[in-house]
Formats: sequence, C-alpha cells, structure tokens
Amino acid sequence: MTNFTPLQSSLAENFKNRVKNVHILRGNELHFEIARGDALNLAKILHADFNAELRLMVANDRRADKGVFEIHYLFVNDLENWYAHATKSLTAEDPTIDSMATFYYPASRFEREIKDLFGIEAIDHPDTRQLVRHAFWPEDYFPLRKNSVAPEKFDDDGTPFPFQPVGGEGVYEIPVGPVHAGIIEPGHFRFSVVGETVIDLKIRLYFTHKGTEKLFEGRWPTDGVELAERISGDSTIGHSLAYCQAVEALAHCDVPARAKYLRVVLLEMERLYNHIADFGAICNDTGFAAAHSHCFRIREQLLRLNKRLTGNRLLRGGIVPGGVGHELPIGLDLARELDSILADFNEIVDISLSNTMLADRLEGAGRLTHETATDHGVLGYVARASGLDVDARRDHPFAAYSALKFHVPVYESGDVHARTMVRVEEARESVSLIKQALAAMPDGAIANPLGSLPAFEPAFGIVEGWRGAIVHWLMVDREGKLVRVKVKDPSFVNWPALSFAVLENIVPDFPLVNKSFNMSYAGNDL
Repeated sequence: MTNFTPLQSSLAENFKNRVKNVHILRGNELHFEIARGDALNLAKILHADFNAELRLMVANDRRADKGVFEIHYLFVNDLENWYAHATKSLTAEDPTIDSMATFYYPASRFEREIKDLFGIEAIDHPDTRQLVRHAFWPEDYFPLRKNSVAPEKFDDDGTPFPFQPVGGEGVYEIPVGPVHAGIIEPGHFRFSVVGETVIDLKIRLYFTHKGTEKLFEGRWPTDGVELAERISGDSTIGHSLAYCQAVEALAHCDVPARAKYLRVVLLEMERLYNHIADFGAICNDTGFAAAHSHCFRIREQLLRLNKRLTGNRLLRGGIVPGGVGHELPIGLDLARELDSILADFNEIVDISLSNTMLADRLEGAGRLTHETATDHGVLGYVARASGLDVDARRDHPFAAYSALKFHVPVYESGDVHARTMVRVEEARESVSLIKQALAAMPDGAIANPLGSLPAFEPAFGIVEGWRGAIVHWLMVDREGKLVRVKVKDPSFVNWPALSFAVLENIVPDFPLVNKSFNMSYAGNDL
C-alpha cells in the first residue's frame, strides 16, 4: 500500500478543513473531496511537491440523486505509481469552475469539452470558443446532462468557426478538409504560409461527434465492452482493456494469472501490427513505396494471426470483464510465426533507413521540442520521441507486465525520425514481450466472475495502448448500470501538439509529419 501520509499532511495544512472524506482505495489511490475554488491550488501543490500531473477531468450530472454536478480530477504520479482523485460538487444553480487552463494546457481542453457537453463554464478561461460543439447545436443543448433531449432537427446557420486570422505581408492560407481523399474521418487543417513555409496551423476536429460516452449510459457493465472495442478500431484491445480494468477495479475482481499473460499477448499483437503498418506508411510519404507495400504485407500476416487468436482480425472479443475471451488456439506456434515476421520487418527497416533520400526526409522534419511536449502532456511514441520517458506498462503495471522484461525506447530529437525509430524498437520489444508471456504463462482459468459493483464510486483503468496511455473512468448507479463513462484516448492531447511540430516546415512535409503522429480521429471525436 502506498504511503500517503505526506500528501495527507499537505492537504490538511494547505486546505485546513476544506478537504473531506479522505480515504484510500485499491492500495494506491487517495480519494478525497475538495471545496469549490481549490482545484488550481491543489494542482500546483501536487505538481511542485509530489510530481503528480493532471491526467483526466470528468464532469458528472448527479442532480437526480445528490442535487449537484460533480467535477472529478485524476492526478497521476508516474514515478511512484499512485493516484490522487479529487471530487468537488457544484450547485445546479451555478455550475461553474475556476479555470486551470493557464497552468496546465490539457486542462484547457478538458474544460472546453465540459462546457460544450455539460454547460459547466470555466471562469477566466483564455479560449471561450467551442471545442466539441458545432454551430448547429442549440445554445441550451448539453447532451451529457441527464435531462437532455436531442433536438428533432439541427439547423446549421452557416456561422463559420472563429479562427484567429494570421496576417502580414506575403502570408496566405491553405484550407484542407474537413473532407479528405480516402476513408479517413473528417478534420479541418488551416495552414498560414509564407512561400512554402508553414508559420501557423489551426486544427478543427469533432465533425463526427458520435455521442460515444452517452451510449455507455444505462448499459450493464458487461455490455459496455463491445462499445469500448469500437471507440477506435485500431485500438480494440487498448480501449477494451482499459474499460475492463476500470470495471474490475470497481468490482475488486482479481483477474486469473493466465488471463493476465494472455492480455499481454493481445495488447502487444495490436501494438505490433500498427507500428509495422505505420513504418511503411511513413516511408510511403517520402516516396519509398516499396517499404509501404511490404509492411502492409506483414500487417496482413498479423491480422490473420489475430483472427486465429480471437476470431476477429482486429482482436474483438479478446478482452472480457474478469479476463480474456479465448484460449490460445491449438496448433499455433505464435513465437515461431513472430520470429519470422520480425526478421522480415528488420530487413525492410534496414533497406529503408539505408536509403539516404528517405533518411534525409525523416531527420529534422516535424520537430516537437521536449518543452512543448511537456506543456501539452503528450503521450505514447510522440512523447518518447521528444525525450519524455513515460510508459504505463512500466509506470503503472497492469496485466502481467511487472513480471516481464522490456526496454522503453526514448529519443531526444523529437522529429519524424525519432517517432519512426520509437515504433521500430517498440515493435521488436512487442515480439520479445509476447514470447516471454508465452513461455511464462501459467495454467488455469482465463476469466473470473465480477461480483457486485458499489454504486456511485469512481473507478478507472489505464492502459498503454499503441498510441499511448488510454484512460477509462466510470461509475455505476444503484442498479449496477453505467451512469457515467469518460474516455481519454492519447489523441486528445497529441492532436494539438501537431500544430507546433509542423511550424517552420514546408507544406509538402505535412503529410509526413502528420503520419508520424498518426492520431485517431475516432478516439478524439467521441
């Protein structure tokens, strides 16, 4: 159990009697209630004295049972693996909070999202523009309020989004999207350019807001897995595992040892096919199409292995609450298959990176500095390529990762080359992790029953998906049905950083820089 005495003493000293209901859950989570107006001071203390950063903000409509709105703040210490979960109540008559946007940029995005979906305004927020909300939503429509009723008809009045214009001699704009070639989801990119050099990029998303978090409400927790799997199709295991870990944490369900190792296999298979595909796609954006073709050939081999493992090419059905949905198929020598695939991939990497024309395009392009990456709270390979040594598999061990050996690759240059090499090294580590898991896997059950879930108690799960840390936060009502589910895909914090990485690059390099980030539209546009 984590020693929370210094933090509890600090809370008592700095907030006197304003911090209430302090208690420890699940060994390394300190939960407590804070008074209105204390969130910013709490964030500053946790950052300065305890190396804990805000990872998630969640709004919840509790007017039906408590008569209030709630805001939940999840702070995470990556070095010591503990969490501080603060909750504050807001009256239904005055649902406002003090903004933390100027202290921590990701809070700005959470606060804008909360305003659009709940109508809870952050006072003194530096950017009052809508984030999720588009012009055709009625002003009084806040879809995540419990009494919200969707309008029968949405009318777009044609009001343009208030982009901040960039002016000056020789500056012109290049609008791209929201409709793109191919099958990717919509996003609008507005470049301000002098000659071919990008001096500003504004990104507008949420053209396909799907109401995903609303769709969780009223479901039994076991029925939420299928929805979690479909949040972002290429992150089936990452999202379903984070969701199931949250449910299991709430139910105090101990996952069988064998299932923990099988979860490692599934998550690393997902990481492997995505990283290999991304390497090929990055090479393709330099004009080296041969690597792209071969990487997608390997990806197809991995997707076929996925189907043998779970019956689905994207690994749907692999994770269930309490364990996994499938045993290892009889007759599959997965370790041998992966050794062959990795040797094939390594040869493609060697050929590609020895091509000087390709290497020249990667090095120095799309540089995201360590400072900017820190300020934006970026995650995953984007963070590790910019010198941030973060990985939830190591920092907050789950499944069987604490029993396995692996290296977390970290680069300092922050450019396309660094993001590419992080992927290459992580693909190699994935094969190693799968082989370790297969060799050490114990016999036994592959799932345990959940048991009862306490009402209105928050729980969360954190998983290092292939793009970065995924967080699912949830709460059930007295019937045991989901009353609130909050999802955070790493793309939520990584998308804004792209605007900085592309600065001082030429317009033709944007597809390459963008692909090296490869964020999810679906994971962001919930």
